[in-house]
Amino acid sequence: MTVVRSAGASTPRRRTNTVTGNATVAIHARVTRTASSTVAPRYDEGRGEVSIGSANQTGTWEARDVVDASSILWTLVGVVALVAVATAVLLLARAPSPWAPALAVLRGTVQLALISLVLSGVIREPVWIAVALVVMFGVATTTAARRLGTLRTRLLPVALAMAAGVVGALGVVFLTGAIAFTPRYVLAVGGIVVGNAMTSATLSGRRFVELVDDRWEEVEGWLALGATPRRATADLVRRAIHAAMVPSTDQTRTTGLVTLPGAFVGAIFGGVSPLEAGRFQIVVLAAIIAAGAIVATALTRMLAPVATRPQSPA
Repeated sequence: MTVVRSAGASTPRRRTNTVTGNATVAIHARVTRTASSTVAPRYDEGRGEVSIGSANQTGTWEARDVVDASSILWTLVGVVALVAVATAVLLLARAPSPWAPALAVLRGTVQLALISLVLSGVIREPVWIAVALVVMFGVATTTAARRLGTLRTRLLPVALAMAAGVVGALGVVFLTGAIAFTPRYVLAVGGIVVGNAMTSATLSGRRFVELVDDRWEEVEGWLALGATPRRATADLVRRAIHAAMVPSTDQTRTTGLVTLPGAFVGAIFGGVSPLEAGRFQIVVLAAIIAAGAIVATALTRMLAPVATRPQSPA
C-alpha cells in the first residue's frame, strides 16, 4: 500500500483500497510528518497499530470491512441451508428436540450481531471489557448449571469451579507475558477460555451424574462397607474428569492437521503473520486445557459426596 504525506500539519486522510472479490476495505489514516514518500507499513501486534517509517514518522490505522448487501444475502442462504440439513437429519432420525439446533443458530445470530455492535465501541475500554467478561461468565455458569440439574443446587459449584479455572488460566497467560495484557487480548482470550470452561463443566458434571446413576449399586456397596460418600465415588470422579478432557486434548493434538482453530485463522485474516498467529493459538489452546482441567477436577470433587441416587440430567 502507498502512503503519501504532504507538507503541513497532521491531517486526517481517508483512503479506500479495493481487494479482489466482493469485499471492500475502507482504511482511515491519520499521518504525521511532512514530505512525500512511499513507506511499507509495519504492524505492531502489541499495540494493535500500524507504524510507518521511523519514530517521528508514524500513522495509526483503523481498518473496517464494508459488508455489502449481497454478502449478507449469501451468508443467510448458506446458514439457512446448513440449519435445514441439520434439522432434516434430526427429524429423520426422530431425535429428541430436533428444532433445538435451529433455534440455537437463530439465537446465536442475534447475539453475535448485538455483541458486534457493542464491542465496536468498547473494545478499548477496560471497564466495559470487564463488564462484557462478567456477563459472559454469568451466562456460561447459568447454562452449565442448568445442564446438570436444578439451577438452585448446581449454580454455586459450577460458578466456583469455573471461576477457579478461568482465573487460574488467564492469570498464567498474562502474568507470564505469553500474551500482552491489553483490553482487546483480555476480551479475546477471556471469552475463549470462559466458553471452553463452560463446556468442560457441562461435560464433567453430566458425565459424573450419569456414571453415579448407572453404577449406583457399586456406590451403594461402598457405602454399605463404611466408605465415605466421597470415597464411594472416587473412581467415577476420575472417569468424569477424563471424559471432559478428551475434546480439548484431541483438538490440541490435531491442530494444524485436522483443524485450523478460529483464533489462528482470525489472526491471519487480521494481518498477523502465520508464525505470530501460531504462537497466539498455542497459548490459547494451552489455556483452554489448563482451565478445563481445573474446572473438571474442582466441579466433580464438589459433586462427589453423593448419599442418594441422583437423577440423570435430561
